[in-house]
Amino acid sequence: MTNPAIRTQPTERRQVAALPWRAGANGLEILLVTSRETRRWVTPKGGRMAGRSDAQSAAQEALEEAGVEGVVTDAPIGTFRYLKILKRRAPRWCVVAVHALEVRVEHGTWQEKAERERVWMSAEQAAASVGEADLAEIIRAFRP
Repeated sequence: MTNPAIRTQPTERRQVAALPWRAGANGLEILLVTSRETRRWVTPKGGRMAGRSDAQSAAQEALEEAGVEGVVTDAPIGTFRYLKILKRRAPRWCVVAVHALEVRVEHGTWQEKAERERVWMSAEQAAASVGEADLAEIIRAFRP
């Protein structure tokens, strides 16, 4: 797993992500959402929020992007890098600290429902669905 204390380069942006999980009938399940612009499968993630810890920011992203709430880990379970590609701006490298979020509430409607899909998958399916190798490794290694 990548080092949670990974240092960012001056041109990189720091972000936080939630890894929403639950114990399903067939074992561990991971919730992924589609990104708004490229429609890739991703974890709910975004920028750090003023006045909130990274864990609280990750939980807020999970609520906004996936409509889920639960218990989030204070310490990240890993970090990964990805190239954020936007239609109207230059690509930018981001370093993302991932916090596990045990889902306790799943809302039928949420802020970004019209912009994203969400799907529960087995951990192996989720790891195979994300585009970032380091994130896939974090998912495969995760044990609640």
